[in-house]
Amino acid sequence: MLLTQLNLLATAPDGVARLRELILTLAVQGKLVPQDSSDEPASVLLKQIRTEKDRLIAEGKIKRDKPVAEIAEEEKPIKVPQGWEWARVGSIGNIFNGDSINATEKDTKYAGAKGRPYIATKDVGYGFHPLDYENGICIPLDETRFKVARKGAILICAEGGSAGKKCGLTERDICFGNKLFATEVYGSISSQFILYVYLSSTFRRAFAAGMTGIIGGVSIAKFVEILVPLPPLAEQSRIVSRVEELMRLCDALEAKSRLEATQHAQLVATLLATLTASTTPEELADNWQRVATHFDLLLDRPEAVDALEQTILQLAVRGLLVPQDPTDEPANELLKKIRTEKDRLITAGKIKRDKPFQPIEEDEKPFELPQGWGWAQLVEVALRGPTNGLSPKPQELPSDVRCLSLSATTQGFFKPNCFKYVDVAAKVAEQFFLKSGDLLIQRGNSLDYVGIAAIYDGPDDAYIYPDLMMRLQFSQSVNTKFIHTALICAEGRVYFQRNATGTQGTMPKVNQATVATAPIALPPLAEQTRIVSRVQQLRAVCAQLRKKLTDVRNTQSQLAEALVETVA
Repeated sequence: MLLTQLNLLATAPDGVARLRELILTLAVQGKLVPQDSSDEPASVLLKQIRTEKDRLIAEGKIKRDKPVAEIAEEEKPIKVPQGWEWARVGSIGNIFNGDSINATEKDTKYAGAKGRPYIATKDVGYGFHPLDYENGICIPLDETRFKVARKGAILICAEGGSAGKKCGLTERDICFGNKLFATEVYGSISSQFILYVYLSSTFRRAFAAGMTGIIGGVSIAKFVEILVPLPPLAEQSRIVSRVEELMRLCDALEAKSRLEATQHAQLVATLLATLTASTTPEELADNWQRVATHFDLLLDRPEAVDALEQTILQLAVRGLLVPQDPTDEPANELLKKIRTEKDRLITAGKIKRDKPFQPIEEDEKPFELPQGWGWAQLVEVALRGPTNGLSPKPQELPSDVRCLSLSATTQGFFKPNCFKYVDVAAKVAEQFFLKSGDLLIQRGNSLDYVGIAAIYDGPDDAYIYPDLMMRLQFSQSVNTKFIHTALICAEGRVYFQRNATGTQGTMPKVNQATVATAPIALPPLAEQTRIVSRVQQLRAVCAQLRKKLTDVRNTQSQLAEALVETVA
C-alpha cells in the first residue's frame, strides 16, 4: 500500500518528509519487514548485553550503572511483534555527553590541530547526512580531558532548539561537545537501527516529554530511562537494509521534485519574459496566446502565480496593459499642473521649497514609453516628501500614540496590527501622523525589502511612522496607486536594491535623494486610472488562483495524512 501511494505522498506538501517519517515509524513498529520465527529473540540479546556490561565493569572500562526500573506494561507506547523486547536506552549502550571548549581556546589551541575531529551541535544534521568532520577543529590524540566517542556511536543533541532532532552516526573516532549525548551500543546491536529509532516520531515524543528548563533539554538521567523497541539481531539487519533502500527512493523523489521545480521555473520565466519583451499591444496579444495555451500547466504552483503577478505590474508600467487614448491630456501637462500646485503651497508657506535634482539621463531610462507618457522623478510628482519618520521609545502599556513597525508595510500593503505603543508627546508626534493615501517607503531593511512601498489606507491621525520609513504625499493630479505600482514592479525594486548602501554586513538603506530621484514612467492621469483598475482586477484573479492552489494542496495534505495514519 505504501509503494502504490508513493505519488500521492511525494506530491503533497512536505510529502517526502512525511514519507521518511512513515518509513521510520513502520520500521520501529516491526511493520516494514516480515518477522522470522527462527530468529534468536531479543530477550536473549539483552541477557548477552547484561553479561558484557558486567565484564566491562569488572575490567574498569565502564562505570557500574544504576539499577534500571522494570518496564511496566502501561509504559510501553505500542505493541511490538513476537521476539521483540522493550528496553531502556541505558540498557542497550554506554551513554555519555561530551566536553565543552570556549571560543578562545577553540581558536588558539584546536583550530587547525591534528587529531580527532571535534563535533559540535552545528556539525550534526538531522540523521540522514554525515557529520561535518572538516570543520577545522581537532583534538590532539594525547589530550586526556576529552571523552572519545568511537566509530559507530550515535550522537543526539540534548539541549536547545535542536534537542532530540539532530542525530548522527560517527564514521570515525571523535571528540564532541557537551550538548550532545553519545550512545555506544553493546553487543552486536545495530547502531544504524538505533539511529532510526532515535529519528522516529515514537522516540521523539518520549524525548520531548522528558525535556525541562527554559532552553529545553534532557538530562542523562532522564535520557537513559527512555524506552526503545529492540528486534532480534537478524531482523535489525533486515530493517536497516529496507530503510536504506526506501530512503534512497526518497532521495530520488526529492531530486526529481527539485528538477521539476527548476524546469518549471525556467519555463515560466521564459514564457513570461516574452510578454514583458513585447513592444506593442499587438505583439503582446500574440505572445499572450502562447502563455494562455499552457495556462493550467504554468500556473500550478504559487511561485508561478507570483511571477505572473509581477509580469502584470511590469506590463502596467510599460503602457501595455490598457490601450492609450490620444485625447488624454499628456503627462507633460500633468507635470506642469503638479509644479504649479507645489509652487502655490511653497508661496503659502505650507511646504518647503524642494531641492533641484539632475534630470533623468537617457541611459537611466529602462524602456521606451508610449505616446503621451513621460519620465519623471518621484519628487516631481509628490507634493510633500520624502521625509523620515520618528521612532520614540516603545512602552508596554497602551499610550495615546501608536508607531508602525517595519512589518506593517514589508509585504507591500498596510497591516494595521503591526505597531508599538510609544512614549512621545502628542505635540511632537503631530507632524508624523499619517493620513489616508500617504505613501510609505522603507529606507532600511534587508536587501529583499529595502525601498519597498505601501499605501497607508488606515484612518487619519491613528499612527505615526518610524524613522526607518519615509513618507510622500501626492496631489489629486496623480494616482497614488499607480505610483505604488511603479515602485513595487521589477524595475522599481531593482532601482532601490542597486542604489542601497550598507549591503556588506549592515542593514541596507536608501537615502532621501535616492527615493526622490526614483524614475517613474508617468502616463496621462486618465490612463493611470484605467491601469490601476485593470491591475486590481488581474491581481484579484491572481489571489483567486493562489486560493485555489492552497485548497488543492490542503486536500493533498489531508489525503497524505490519512494515508499515513492508515498505513501506520
